Amino acid sequence: MENQNKIEKLKSIRDEVIKLKASPLYEYRTSNKYLPVIGEGSHDAKIMFVGEAPGKNEALTGRPFCGAAGKVLDQLLAHVNIPRASVYITNIVKDRPPENRDPSSAEIEIYGPFLDKQIEIIQPEVIATLGRYAMGYIMKKFDLDLELEPIGKAHGKAYPAKASYGDINIATLYHPCMAVYNPHNIDNLKKDFEVLKSFS
Repeated sequence: MENQNKIEKLKSIRDEVIKLKASPLYEYRTSNKYLPVIGEGSHDAKIMFVGEAPGKNEALTGRPFCGAAGKVLDQLLAHVNIPRASVYITNIVKDRPPENRDPSSAEIEIYGPFLDKQIEIIQPEVIATLGRYAMGYIMKKFDLDLELEPIGKAHGKAYPAKASYGDINIATLYHPCMAVYNPHNIDNLKKDFEVLKSFS
């Protein structure tokens, strides 16, 4: 798919999300003058990172992972020599849940199809999930239900899978916020990110 075509398709996703009155988060977004957070990065990325939902900084700027967790993500990418500009970063849920609570199953259900479209447009070779909600959604989407285990066991692993456009790998990682809450976790997160070295 040509880059211009990808840009148009991604813009169309953004426009749909902006008008998504059916979303349980629509009123919260508009009343707080927040922005939906669609995603950013290379449209030809080999690696796509999928988080759970935007936080306050993200909702104020419209950019994914631009707050404290984003700084950790930048550190982790630098650790494995992957430039942030070369990857694509998004979340399952495109609007901020109140008080940064976990996304609900209804929210994941309504926003999931937009993520599905982004995967088809970008066509990454690796989808790196950040956190248990992203892991659960992506593993199920790619028929890896039988491989699914708690993130405490799955973190740092890679699973081969098939996408409509070819073979891919799913890398399951802890969410970078783990090192925001406890800086001692950074070494474990760095070790997990090394699973990406063989794909970059």
